[in-house]
Amino acid sequence: MPRTRAPRAGSMQFWPRARSRYSYARVRTWASSKDAKPLGFAGYKVGMTHLLISDNKATSMTKGTDIFCPTTVLECPPVKAISLMFYKKTQFGSRLVSQLFSDSLDKSLERKITIPKKKGAHPEDFDFLRILCSTQPSLTGIGKKKPEMFELAIGGSKEQQLLYAKEKLGKEINVNESIREGSQVDIHSVTKGKGFQGPVRRFGVTLRHHKSEKSRRNPGSLGAWNAQGHIMWRTAHAGKMGNHLRTEYNKWVVKIGSNPNDINVKGGYLNYGAVKNTFVLIKGSVAGPKKMLVRITEPIRPKSEMQVPQISYTSLESKQGR
Repeated sequence: MPRTRAPRAGSMQFWPRARSRYSYARVRTWASSKDAKPLGFAGYKVGMTHLLISDNKATSMTKGTDIFCPTTVLECPPVKAISLMFYKKTQFGSRLVSQLFSDSLDKSLERKITIPKKKGAHPEDFDFLRILCSTQPSLTGIGKKKPEMFELAIGGSKEQQLLYAKEKLGKEINVNESIREGSQVDIHSVTKGKGFQGPVRRFGVTLRHHKSEKSRRNPGSLGAWNAQGHIMWRTAHAGKMGNHLRTEYNKWVVKIGSNPNDINVKGGYLNYGAVKNTFVLIKGSVAGPKKMLVRITEPIRPKSEMQVPQISYTSLESKQGR
């Protein structure tokens, strides 16, 4: 039989395969909503476990039976609204026109920014606003003190946004205010860093014959890729891999729980420890290493409506591999 050739693999949609500029993901596009509420949240990746849930899909062949469901655990302690960001739409994009800080800012913010001496002002003319939030990693057990900061978009008209934002300024925002059980969300995260890798692992290049004259793990003859006098960027070559910003669409929120004992496994999660705050269970895997901050947003292109599943079993067995 003829030998199957695979000169390269991997979507060109992700070119260039550059490393993320930031240690946690940034959100560039937000979904629209008529409700005055935060359109996203953030949590720390804990690890994975599995559940047995009742299949409630109408068209499923296993409808009404218990099925295996792998889930990723995200610990979501409340975030603090530290300032309001007022934006004006221009022909060159959105422009920040003013920022209004809270009267009381946590001392831990000194590790991240220089705390301003002036509170700021509220402008009369603006098109939309966002809430600048800071995380509270000290509430978790990951041993981190320096908080992360990110903006949260708010739904509704600008009058509703201003009313909601003024009410929340300087206070805590919980995950239940932005997402709900059974809904779909988009996950923004930075993948694990793999370092410098060869073309076989980076692009899925087929291994050459063991009697090939030079290398066995390179792309082989460049052929037409070298006709223009230089090697084109589409050629699969070695390079840095991982630590990329990626977005997964329409992930299913299986559960939002407030009792950590419902999800803490024996001996704690590997490389993380015990969950101490409100947690979110996302079906399937989530990109990134443990303890990494993961951004959760309203789905920008949602599919059919999902339902809250009935959970009959949650695995609390040790993940130590013993």
